[in-house]
Amino acid sequence: MIIETKYFGEVDIKEEEKIHFPQGLPGFTDEKEFILLNFEDNDLFQVLQSVKQANPAFFVVNPFIFLKDFEFELDDQTIEQLKIESEEDVQVFSIVTLKDPMPASTTNLQAPIVINQKKLIAKQYITKSQKYSTKEKIFNLTSKAKGE
Repeated sequence: MIIETKYFGEVDIKEEEKIHFPQGLPGFTDEKEFILLNFEDNDLFQVLQSVKQANPAFFVVNPFIFLKDFEFELDDQTIEQLKIESEEDVQVFSIVTLKDPMPASTTNLQAPIVINQKKLIAKQYITKSQKYSTKEKIFNLTSKAKGE
């Protein structure tokens, strides 16, 4: 299946790689199918791309790369919605706002993207935690994790 993407032009994707967001994403409730796309020369960031159209497309990152002790508790409703059976089912990303210069870039740790990677069902989960914000500076998180 060929889709039009924001950053990669036309891309051929496999139907079985599509990630389904039953409620869409906040602000994009009609967008229910996405795919994760990789950059050839950058394994830090990925793009969460709508399958339906070129926009929306979000830069995402695995928050554990920057903050090893990042944690939040999923509520029972979300576990049921995503059909999560074990911790191994779960893949977590956070949406990134890239800025110039790059060290000023931020990520949203208040509302991570949670994916059941076995069943490819996902949602943006808004945590109740005040520990993290929607605009955490990515490159400060490593030093934050070290207690600096």
